[in-house]
Amino acid sequence: MKQLFVVMVSFAFYAHGYCQQFYVFVGSYNTNKNNDGLYVYLLDTSSGSLTKISSVNNVLNPSLITLLPKGNLLYACTDTRTVGAGSVTSFIFNPLQGRVAPVDSKKSGGDNPVYVSTNPTGKWVIAANYSGGSAAVFKVDANGGVSDAAQVITYTDSSINKNRQEKSHVHSAVFSPNGKYAFFPDLGADKIRIYRFKANSKTPLQPTNPAFVQTTPGSGPRHLIFNKAGNIAWCIEEMAGAICTYRFARAKLTLLQRVMTHPATVTGDHKSADLHLSPDERFLYATNREDENNIAIFSVAKNGQLTNIGYHPTSGLHPRNFAIDPTGNFLIVANQNTGNLVVLRRNKITGLLQNTGVEVRVDSPSCVKIREY
Repeated sequence: MKQLFVVMVSFAFYAHGYCQQFYVFVGSYNTNKNNDGLYVYLLDTSSGSLTKISSVNNVLNPSLITLLPKGNLLYACTDTRTVGAGSVTSFIFNPLQGRVAPVDSKKSGGDNPVYVSTNPTGKWVIAANYSGGSAAVFKVDANGGVSDAAQVITYTDSSINKNRQEKSHVHSAVFSPNGKYAFFPDLGADKIRIYRFKANSKTPLQPTNPAFVQTTPGSGPRHLIFNKAGNIAWCIEEMAGAICTYRFARAKLTLLQRVMTHPATVTGDHKSADLHLSPDERFLYATNREDENNIAIFSVAKNGQLTNIGYHPTSGLHPRNFAIDPTGNFLIVANQNTGNLVVLRRNKITGLLQNTGVEVRVDSPSCVKIREY
C-alpha cells in the first residue's frame, strides 16, 4: 500500500505541471473489444521504468497509433486483421488524468489498415490499407475526429513474389516534414508512391511525375522516414531485409545506397519491420524479426548513408515496432509474439544499446509512441 501511495503521489506531482513527464502509448492486437487494446504508461527518465497509468477497451486491434504534432489527440488503425473491415479511430488524451477516451471512428477506405499519420498542421490524416491495397485521406474536424474519407485510391499492382505480392499491399503512409508531399510504400508492388498534397483540393493527393520510385523486385518496401530537413529519406524493405537511403528533391526520390539490416551469414525470410532516427540524427535503428529478433544499429553520415555498427537482441520475439524517447536516452521495443515491452538504454556517443532490465507484459503489442507533456 505504501508503494502504491508513493506512485500515485508521484503521478499527481507530475500531472499538475510541476515537471514535464513522458507518456508511452502502446497499441496492440487485442482480437476482442472486451480486452484492453490501447495502454498508457509513464516513463521514468532516470531508470527507464514503466508505470501503467490507464488502458482502453471497446476498440478492436488498435494496431498502429500516431500522435498529433501538438495537443492531445491520437489516431489509430482499428478493426485491423478483420475481414471486410477497417477503420481510423480518434482519441483524446487527458495528461492530468493519464487517460485516453475515444472521439469517433470512420471507415478507413479498405481492409486491414496498418499505418496512419498526420500532416504537420494536424488538420489531415492519411492511412494505408494493407489488405485493401489502398491509400486514404481524412480531414480532422473541430472536435478532433476525422471526416469520412475525402479521397481513397485503390491500386491493382503486383510483383514477383506471388505468395506475398499477389496484389498491392500499402504498408505505410507518411508526410514529408513540410507537409507538401505524401508517400505510400507498397510492399505488394515494390513501389514507393509519391503525391503532392494539396489541402485545398477535393482530391488532396495529386500524383507526381514520376508517380513512384520502383524498388528492387521482391524487396517489399514497408516503412519510410525522413530527416528533419526533409531532403533525405530511408525506407526499410521487409522481405529483402534492407534499408535504402534516398535523396529527396523536386518531388523525386533518388537512390543513394542500399544496405542489409542483417549480417551476410543470415539468410531466409527476414521480415524487417521498423526504423527510426535518434533525436540528433546521428544514428538509425531498425528491427529484424523471424529468427533474428534484434535491432540493427547504423551510424548516419552527413549525406544520409549508413554504416552498420552492431546489433542488439530485443529480448523477445517478433519486434514489430519501437520508439526512442525525446531525450534520446531510451529505446522501447514492442515484441509482439512474446507479449513484452523491453526498455533499452542508448549510449548517445556510440549509439549502442544496453539492457536496463525493465520489461512489462502487454498482450501482442504492435506499436509504441512516446510524448513529453
